[in-house]
This record gives sequence, C-alpha cells and structure tokens, in this order.
Amino acid sequence: MSLRTTASVASASSGQKPLLPTTALPESERRRHLANLSGWRFVNDGKRDMIQKSFRFEDFNQAFGFMTRVAMHAEKMDHHPEWFNVYDKVDITLSTHECNGLSARDMELARLIESQLGREEPVSVV
Repeated sequence: MSLRTTASVASASSGQKPLLPTTALPESERRRHLANLSGWRFVNDGKRDMIQKSFRFEDFNQAFGFMTRVAMHAEKMDHHPEWFNVYDKVDITLSTHECNGLSARDMELARLIESQLGREEPVSVV
C-alpha cells in the first residue's frame, strides 16, 4: 500500500469529511464561486482552466507562515496548490489535474486560503 493510500484509508476511517469531487465545474458554478472570492482571477492557458491570485506580505517570515498554514489545509484536502514564492510575494494557482480544469476542491481551497489571511494581512494583492 502506498503512503497516499494509507493516508486516505486512515482519514476515511478517522471520521474526517470525505474528499470533495474532482469533476470539472460547469461555467455557471465557477462564476458563482469566483464572485465570492476576492481578487481571484480565472485563467485558461490553452491547456486547462485555473484560478490565480498573488499576495504581497510585510516580509519573508509572514509570506512563509501563510504558505505553511495553507499547506496544512491543502494536505488534509489532498489537493495541493501550485505556488511561487520570492521573499514577500506568494503567487498561487489552483487547478485540478484529474479534470484538467476547476473543481469544487479548487474553490474550497481558495476559500481556505482566504481564511488564512487573518493573522497577517498581505500588504497588497498584486
């Protein structure tokens, strides 16, 4: 059994919420979710649909602390962001590889990312 399978079996038996589906959201649902996510933008690079947002913090410690909190939630969801960090800037891209587009997992992770901003507000959303 792989580590991922072991973790999935353990979380399923521990009473955690079941994982959200990885099927592509219809355009109407994507728009509805994006309307509630401040600063996230829809992007299609010709290969897949995704949402992106950039954050700028006071310094590296705040940026990395934010990334660490997001990583903890992402791991529990078994859904991991694509991100890029240089000093005080964090760029995040969310997309679901299983459907080559946007799923409910992306929208939920974006919502959780927003909830992590309370401790140190970004200086700006780039």
